[in-house]
Amino acid sequence: MPTRLHKNRKKRGHVSAGHGRVGKHRKHPAGRGNAGGLHHHRILFDKYHPGYFGKVGMRHFHKTTQKYYCPTMNLDRLWTLVSAKVREEHAKKTDVAPVIDVTQSGYFKVLGKGRLPNQPVIVKAKFFSKLAEKKIRDVGGVCILTA
Repeated sequence: MPTRLHKNRKKRGHVSAGHGRVGKHRKHPAGRGNAGGLHHHRILFDKYHPGYFGKVGMRHFHKTTQKYYCPTMNLDRLWTLVSAKVREEHAKKTDVAPVIDVTQSGYFKVLGKGRLPNQPVIVKAKFFSKLAEKKIRDVGGVCILTA
């Protein structure tokens, strides 16, 4: 914006430039940034940012990520781990079911999203959700837990 359009041009000749003589226009009278959140700005923080201060939950000392490493896979993607040819071969047979080991593909847990084709299958994994186990059993399959 050019200088001639600034509000200050209108204030020339008026001593305090609209900021008053008594209170004065000082640099940061209430503190910079979030200063005073626990003191003079407490009402604002409590009203608009409840829970901003304090802690929640327990601390976990020396947290390492490998304890929580558990890649998951949903049922709707289960059959992508074996070829379509295997599925077609086993669709005709009733005495043998294909074995799908999800841990070999890098997954630890099987979750229950999606639908399974109506074909028995043996699934090996470290963990199964309740729903996944139910859906696998409903199509005549088996869940095998591996270490």
